[in-house]
Amino acid sequence: MNKFLFKQIDNTGLVLFRIIFGLLITIEAFGAIATGWVRRVMVEPDFTFNFIGFNFLQVFIGEGMYAYFVVMGIFGIMVMLGYKYRFAMLFYAIMWSGAYFMQKTSYNNHYYLMVLLCWMMAFLPANKDLSLDAKLNPNFRSNKMSQWVRWVVVLQIFIVFTYGSVAKWYPDWLNGTAPGVILRSKQHYYIIGELLQQKWIHYVVAYFGIIFDLIIIPMLLWKKTRLLGFYLSLFFHLFNSVVFQVGIFPYMSIAFALFFFSSGALNKLFLKNRNRELYTGNEIIIPKYKNILIGIFSIYFIIQIALPLRHWAIKDDVLWTEEGHRLSWRMMLRSKSGTLTIRVEDKATGEKKVYNYRKTLSKKQSRSLKTKPDLMWQFAQRIKKEEKKKGKDVAVYFSSKVSVNSGPYFQFTNPNVDIAAQKWEPFKHTDWLMPSPVDYHKKTK
Repeated sequence: MNKFLFKQIDNTGLVLFRIIFGLLITIEAFGAIATGWVRRVMVEPDFTFNFIGFNFLQVFIGEGMYAYFVVMGIFGIMVMLGYKYRFAMLFYAIMWSGAYFMQKTSYNNHYYLMVLLCWMMAFLPANKDLSLDAKLNPNFRSNKMSQWVRWVVVLQIFIVFTYGSVAKWYPDWLNGTAPGVILRSKQHYYIIGELLQQKWIHYVVAYFGIIFDLIIIPMLLWKKTRLLGFYLSLFFHLFNSVVFQVGIFPYMSIAFALFFFSSGALNKLFLKNRNRELYTGNEIIIPKYKNILIGIFSIYFIIQIALPLRHWAIKDDVLWTEEGHRLSWRMMLRSKSGTLTIRVEDKATGEKKVYNYRKTLSKKQSRSLKTKPDLMWQFAQRIKKEEKKKGKDVAVYFSSKVSVNSGPYFQFTNPNVDIAAQKWEPFKHTDWLMPSPVDYHKKTK
């Protein structure tokens, strides 16, 4: 175990990944402002649906979020250059985690992956070479690292892709329905729009996605299939970038290949003019904090393996209830739409009214509210507090109907339950959700 974890290897892949990762997180921060994402999600809404328990983050919402993301972008540049790297990466991790937990209307798996990678990178020796830190302090420079550094990254992305594949093993994906519904919104694309509507394309997308996610890490690990795996990775992720426009995630995924190719190949391809000396030794350096290190990563990966499985311990189908969906690598899996009516009843007078949530929420918040139970619960608490300020004690009822993958609409919530009076149990089934109908995902004939 000591030999496997603490054998010293060349660090070319890690330092090159730091440069690309720094560039990508810089683009993510400044790009969020340039594309209007910060404005739409963090500035214009009166409030955001933060992760439950993170209400204190609401103090950041508003115009100040522009400055917030600018500061993150500056930290990203520092990471890319390797200048005061540990400080910059740590504070980017803190700020990005804050931005992530601040809202979940625009939930995206690559946002979650960035949280994990930012914290991981903050503690990895990614600035030992090809950095301003090493240039300003030559004694700090090193061309080696412990082998565990490489394997924690590899194991993390193995978990991501494997669970991404397994999540797609359900009827609507296997018969091409889900990809077809998702690709329907791409019909307006120039040249490829009509092609993407073909049934055979839906099957290709469905099964190539399942197989690719399942085998890509083993392919990159095995020398004989590594180059083929890399070419498949290029095609797959660039296709996703063009068709699904999922931000920096495809390019980050391509950059993961740096942890699989030999340092010699990487130096020859990227650093041939630097005359950089490769580490070719065979040292085993066991740190004093070995047991703490092993303990921390053991707990971390147990959690990473367990979280995507938690929905099996929660009653009903995660595809219907959404319980256990987040933090589980259930990526580009399904399309959901819904209808919603909110009724507010004064407990003292019995007066009833329909609450117009569209006046309070943005269009995207309104769409998400119709199908997400945790957002419904949070909004019910908000309505109750608003009415309490007016001196009223009210009950709040949600009547939602949901369609999965363009299937028929079914009643999603129990319209007779006062949601504002319920407690939220993050690891238990929400009793005011209606049971999933039989074959609810099938289209009406």
